Amino acid sequence: MAYESEGKEILELVGGAANVRTLAHCVTRLRFELKDSGKAETEKIKALSYVLKVVESGGQYQIVIGPAVTDYYDAVLAAMDQAEVAADGNSADGGDASKQKPLDVVLKVISGAFSPIIPLMAGSGMIKAVLTLLTTLGWLSDASSTYLVLSAAGNACFYFLPVFLGFTISKQLGADGFVGAAIGAALLEPNFTGLIGVENTDFLGIGLQAVSYGSTVFPIFIAATIYSFLDKGLRKVVQKDLQYFVVPMVCLAVMVPFAALVFGPFGNNVGDAVAAGVAWLFQTSKFAAGLVLGAAYPYLTILGLHWGFTPITLQNLDALGGDYIEGVAVCAVWAQIGIALGCVLRAKNGSKARDLALPTFVTGFFAGVTEPILYGFVMNYKRLMAVVAIAGGLGGAWNAAVGATMDAYVFHNIFSIFTLCYSPMPFCLVGMAISFVVGCALTYVWGITPDEMGDFLPESGADAAGTGAAAGVVAAAGAGAVDDVVAVDIKAPADGTAIPLFEVHDEAFASGMLGTGVAVVPSGDTVYAPVAGKLTMLFKTKHALGITTPEGIEVLVHVGVDTVNLKGEGFEALVAQGDDVTQGQPLIKLDRAFLDAQGVCLDTPVIISNAGSVQGVTCAEPGEVKHGDQLIRVTL
Repeated sequence: MAYESEGKEILELVGGAANVRTLAHCVTRLRFELKDSGKAETEKIKALSYVLKVVESGGQYQIVIGPAVTDYYDAVLAAMDQAEVAADGNSADGGDASKQKPLDVVLKVISGAFSPIIPLMAGSGMIKAVLTLLTTLGWLSDASSTYLVLSAAGNACFYFLPVFLGFTISKQLGADGFVGAAIGAALLEPNFTGLIGVENTDFLGIGLQAVSYGSTVFPIFIAATIYSFLDKGLRKVVQKDLQYFVVPMVCLAVMVPFAALVFGPFGNNVGDAVAAGVAWLFQTSKFAAGLVLGAAYPYLTILGLHWGFTPITLQNLDALGGDYIEGVAVCAVWAQIGIALGCVLRAKNGSKARDLALPTFVTGFFAGVTEPILYGFVMNYKRLMAVVAIAGGLGGAWNAAVGATMDAYVFHNIFSIFTLCYSPMPFCLVGMAISFVVGCALTYVWGITPDEMGDFLPESGADAAGTGAAAGVVAAAGAGAVDDVVAVDIKAPADGTAIPLFEVHDEAFASGMLGTGVAVVPSGDTVYAPVAGKLTMLFKTKHALGITTPEGIEVLVHVGVDTVNLKGEGFEALVAQGDDVTQGQPLIKLDRAFLDAQGVCLDTPVIISNAGSVQGVTCAEPGEVKHGDQLIRVTL
């Protein structure tokens, strides 16, 4: 989970799981009901970089997070579950923790292992992309010492991937990360790599088949996982005074030979079997072979089994002048590049996903380095695992059917296309385009679930709040747009009185930290759409909603103060999340008799939550308004 450490941090600072009576969340904040609010370390919570404000109101301890609140809510719940497991072996809801879905457990370990090193992979890939560009243009020789030094900088992360993963996996599973890293490093150490290709090698009389583990993933995942159990077992039986050196010594002495003895034969034998199976499939049905290989190639790469194709590829290049396997595999690469572009288009400015998606797209497009895409996105978002298979499979089936081949041993990128390394070139381009476009389109329209959208939204609204928002509203802009400036008008969502944001009876909105805007105190019983667009969020308690305009402006309408506590009573939603709405369309019906009887404050902020990505936001003067009157003007 991307927010796991923050969730644990929040839980600890509010006094731990034992101090939490209930936990809920609204559109912007975590709402704790604490057994003893005195145990919460408020000043430390306020100092957290991802916390906008702390509010104590109505018996609730509220931590204002912003748009990513759902991710933090899930992370705190997960931390509470773990705390309960540590105490009594059961999850917080009384279930057995061992009953988690195996796929969810595996994906969590993969995500936790790769998340810390994805920025390093993206940066390394950028170096490789620049070097590819320089050498292709003839501005730098690939034999020069400058190239070799920079190539080492770009390659190190990928070649020594088992070392980094040994550390992150072991730490995640509660073992010593440095011992895990040493297991990965041992498989790349010169004495071991010197055994590669040597006949009749053994370990204590057991036949040893040394292979290259550089850039591999699967072997270290299994080795580090087994090591974590071995580490825990040894610490139960080894005297505490001796654990300092005995446990690492035994773990290294056992796990390195284990990895070498098991995964050398595994990689070679299974890889050879997969390669033979694919070759047979090509002889039986090219279309089926392309479909299967294009869909499976990214996962064969993760397992390290794609190396089994290398001898066949080299043999085909030498004997036939072209290789049909890489003629299909290129589509899997472009499927991943398409996914990266889809993530770029789906993510909003200032979001975690946007920060990663753009460099991974560049490295894939220019250098053919797709590991950051594979491990940063495909393995982190469940639907993208299907997207990469669908996109790669469709393009691969086309390329196989038309007899596509790779005619030189190259990385698959834009330069290998420009240098005509494939044939028949026009038909190959069609297959690559199919995979690229399908990968991009499916990612954009389907690949990210609503629960995962937190990574694709701005991490907080703090940047959007300017001094004008905190001080009050500013003068309304004149009508029309000036040269090269597009203006979008946000209308009043209800009949009533417009008030400056700082007068809202809610500190988080009044301070402007959740975004720039203005509020309306409704006098009627209907909330209307202030702007046309897609209803991207409708909170389940029906008191808050978000609309994204075609121009990408994100408008939040929050009806009332602390109305989440009503759990939907008093509100009737007239639309559903995902609907396209028109400006002035009725969205929510209010039961004024019920709400007035409850004494609910109906201050209704209308917020531009991504104001940091627009040129300007100007708000109307306070006063009486009718729904549809000018309220806010956004300039792009």
